[in-house]
Amino acid sequence: MAKKYRDLREVLKKIEKEFQNEVGFLYKVKGDIVSIKYEQFVKDVKYLGEYFLNKDLKNKRIAFISPNRYEWEVTYMAVACSDLICVPLDRSLPEPEFRSLLLRSEAEILVYDKKYSDIIEKFKEDSEINVKEYICMDTDFVEAIEKGKELFELKNNKFNRVRIDDNAMRMMLFTSGTTAQSKCVMLSHKNLCAQLYGISFLYPITKEDVYLSFLPLHHTFECSTGFLYGISVGAKRAYCEGLRHFVENIKDFNITCFVTVPAIMEGVYKNIMKGVQKSKKMWQLKAALKASEALKKIGIDVRTKLFKDVHEKIGESLRFVICGGAALNPEVSKALNDLGLIVYQGYGLTETSPVVCAEFSKLNRLGSVGTHLEGVRVKIDNPDEDGIGEIITKSDSVMLGYYGDKEETNRVIKKGWFYTGDLGRMDKDGFLYITGRKKDVIVLKNGKNVFPDELEMALSKLPGVAESIVYGATQEDGDINLHSKIVFNKKELPEDIASKDISEIREYYWNLIKSQINKKMPSYKYIKNVIVTEEPLIKTTTNKVKRMDEIKRIMETEEK
Repeated sequence: MAKKYRDLREVLKKIEKEFQNEVGFLYKVKGDIVSIKYEQFVKDVKYLGEYFLNKDLKNKRIAFISPNRYEWEVTYMAVACSDLICVPLDRSLPEPEFRSLLLRSEAEILVYDKKYSDIIEKFKEDSEINVKEYICMDTDFVEAIEKGKELFELKNNKFNRVRIDDNAMRMMLFTSGTTAQSKCVMLSHKNLCAQLYGISFLYPITKEDVYLSFLPLHHTFECSTGFLYGISVGAKRAYCEGLRHFVENIKDFNITCFVTVPAIMEGVYKNIMKGVQKSKKMWQLKAALKASEALKKIGIDVRTKLFKDVHEKIGESLRFVICGGAALNPEVSKALNDLGLIVYQGYGLTETSPVVCAEFSKLNRLGSVGTHLEGVRVKIDNPDEDGIGEIITKSDSVMLGYYGDKEETNRVIKKGWFYTGDLGRMDKDGFLYITGRKKDVIVLKNGKNVFPDELEMALSKLPGVAESIVYGATQEDGDINLHSKIVFNKKELPEDIASKDISEIREYYWNLIKSQINKKMPSYKYIKNVIVTEEPLIKTTTNKVKRMDEIKRIMETEEK
């Protein structure tokens, strides 16, 4: 049943009241699964919160950085439930960016994983960094909790007297910065609790579910949809050991659901199809899919039984996957769902806490990102003749603004509406379809608009394409031609092509573009050139392509 929380302390109280005897957290130590009950989690949160509150912090800001682990989640809730300010930092940050964000956040305590120890030693000698205390999760964390416990057990402890200001900035989240310096998004307890309320209408997760913590926890998608929503319903949280252990962990922990990004699900699909091709059973798969589709039309769902081999390889307990962060290829989405691997798409931004729209069992439509969450309004601003315009949204989940940047805040928030910078259209039933980023649209000399995402989706279907980018190249006469760059994976190319040199591989792709893409497009969308490489595109730490940086690199390379 949907529940409205005023702040995250109310979430903690619910856990203490309803789930303290349940196992809440699972992780592996030398191959063995270790479990922690919610009872311990609640105590650790209270004691660590008490420890922080007795530090007399001037700025109230506590930063933390680590891979996904129990101590990260305890730190987050301890800081949040103490009415202090959470500063979760990207675990993949290079040292200069790590230092920069630490300075910008003005954090006074840094909680960190031991893998950052060498960097931390440098920071301790850095006179510009104002961190007063460094707490290593592997060596100092237990001691901090023990000291907090002593303080908590005294009369009139500080933690029990905390009153949350649910409208104030209590989370500082640095965006991944695909085009410029990362912005600092300010979120409140009200923002996050509105998000929990909206999500609760979508997914029937209970204390019986086992949720895989896979995407980085500093990412709002994982933090809100996975961590905060998961603990609010008493679900178990299992920490993934890393990408190479992904499928193994799904099976070992009996995972029922998780949040992920399209690249992972597209990889899962490719591996399934590779296995089918290797076993030479493609005709059997096609026949089974036809039979499954026919039975579904009369209300009989036999996908799990028909495709038992697939489910055994991925994990038989898996009920559904929530996919976001970018657009999932509709063909991959349909293929996975046809096999009984249920994938729901979602759409959102850090600035919206993050989910704006999502699919779920009763409301989904191929190619869309679903409909708006409960309590969220979505509109298309200034739509063109095809109904495409900027997506704007209004809700209690919309951020307070960008820290230290009033001008940018006023540019994106007008009369309570947040202007996402994303382009899309909405059908008559309220399903939202994303068409691209406003700043990425290529405007041709004839006034036509080209959305690179559409062409990049088409390129992704070509054999061996790992990733691609489409961009506008200005010609001598001022006209703009559409050019592309393909990153290929040799292992996925036909054997006779993989053995060829780079110029021949380029010719192979150029012929495919002309015959399989350009022929299906109006002439103004023709791709006029292609570059091929095995070198990955420039990306953020959350794996989004830094489009402007990549185009700049292409232009500089071509000038040489």
